[in-house]
Amino acid sequence: MGEKGQRILTQIQEKRERMIDSAKKYGYTNEYTIRCSEELDQLIFEYQQQKQNEKKQKKKIKFSLKLMITTWREKLLEAKYQAHS
Repeated sequence: MGEKGQRILTQIQEKRERMIDSAKKYGYTNEYTIRCSEELDQLIFEYQQQKQNEKKQKKKIKFSLKLMITTWREKLLEAKYQAHS
């Protein structure tokens, strides 16, 4: 997990704790509790987006590496074939 993902997870935990504390003190329908809940939802959404971006980046890197290996293999075989011709 990247640094940004870890930072968002920390923010999620802190916001969750504030929301729970507010719900215990003031109730579930309190304006601050609801605002914390909405902000928590937004942080969770951001975290999910970050994870999706990381997955896409990893796929791009894997594809690039596979392409590079395939190209090298083809060039080596071509060079070997030409050396024996």
